[in-house]
Amino acid sequence: MIKFIVLLILCFFDILSKYLVFNFIRLNDFVPLFYFVDLIHIHNYGVSFGLFSGLIPSWILILLGSLIVFFIFYLMKNAKNNFEKWGFLIIISGAISNIFDRILNGYVIDFIFLNYQKYYWPAFNFADIYITIGIL
Repeated sequence: MIKFIVLLILCFFDILSKYLVFNFIRLNDFVPLFYFVDLIHIHNYGVSFGLFSGLIPSWILILLGSLIVFFIFYLMKNAKNNFEKWGFLIIISGAISNIFDRILNGYVIDFIFLNYQKYYWPAFNFADIYITIGIL
């Protein structure tokens, strides 16, 4: 039961953050937070970092993402220890949040932009952070 509550909280936080970005930051505008972190409103029509943007229809990404979530649920159910189960749960939280965003909008909202001078990391969101942490 506690895992389900954590999943809901993580999904809610990600969806809320995307809602705030969508409603308060204009598309492609930068809002500096720190010298190396900006908020930006980006629509990601592809997969990670915008790969294959415009090449794969949204419904295929939704279907594929949903199948992967079900597979990770299966892995979580059969995991040997709680550490693995929590990792899978965090991955699932991020995946569900991004799938929900894609169902709602046809794209995923990315808004965290890390940069230093001429170097940068492509924009991402909290769901992407969840997936990364879960994998680690």
